[in-house]
Amino acid sequence: MIAIVLSIADLVFKTEVTAQGTGMISSIYSLLILIPSIAVGVRRLHDLDKSGWWMLIGIIPLIGAIVLIYFFVQDGQAGSNRFGPDPKNNDNNKDGILSV
Repeated sequence: MIAIVLSIADLVFKTEVTAQGTGMISSIYSLLILIPSIAVGVRRLHDLDKSGWWMLIGIIPLIGAIVLIYFFVQDGQAGSNRFGPDPKNNDNNKDGILSV
């Protein structure tokens, strides 16, 4: 949603810098969300007890995206793993702030 608005802003302010019409505003936004997006993907892979290095498979066109989507939609490993406790486990929520 934000990317669409920023793309329209690029068109309005005529900040296109590539032949495909990618503008300066959209490019800056893409760079700003790159590291947080990778961090979220790595955390999700850790929930599955997989190494964060699996994110590099996304470099392979189409196949990499399919593999990552498959990983991301799987349910996390039940119980603790080498990356920490299960975030869905109610025992981890001892203070009761998030309990229903």
